Amino acid sequence: MAKSINTKVDLTVDATWFRGIASYGKIMIGDRAFEFYNERNVEDYVQIPWKEVTYVVADVHFKGKYIPRFEIRTKSNGKFIFAAREPKEVLRAMRKYVPADHMRKALSMWQQLKQRFTRKKK
Repeated sequence: MAKSINTKVDLTVDATWFRGIASYGKIMIGDRAFEFYNERNVEDYVQIPWKEVTYVVADVHFKGKYIPRFEIRTKSNGKFIFAAREPKEVLRAMRKYVPADHMRKALSMWQQLKQRFTRKKK
C-alpha cells in the first residue's frame, strides 16, 4: 500500500493513466505532489513531486471545449500521459503549483505537419 506524500488534498478525480496498458484509478492533487492510484491494484501508483514537473502539455480541441488528455513531463523520469473525468478542473488545480509558462497546449495536427516539412533557417 502506497502512502500519500501530500499533507493537504485539493482535488480527487477519476482518471486513466496511459502507459502501454491503460490503468484506471484516481488522480489526487495536493500541496506536495501529483498522485495517481489504481483502483484495483494498490501497488500500481505514481507520485510526481511538484519539484520534478517541468511541463504540463494538454491536448486542446474545439477552442478549449474538449481536452481528451494531458501529459506531465518530468526532469528525470520522462513523460506521463493521463486522461481525467474533469480535465479542466485538474489543470486548474495544477495551476497553483506549476508556473503558467510551464503549462502548454500541444501542437495541432496541422502545426506538426508544417513543422516537419519546413526548413529551419540557420
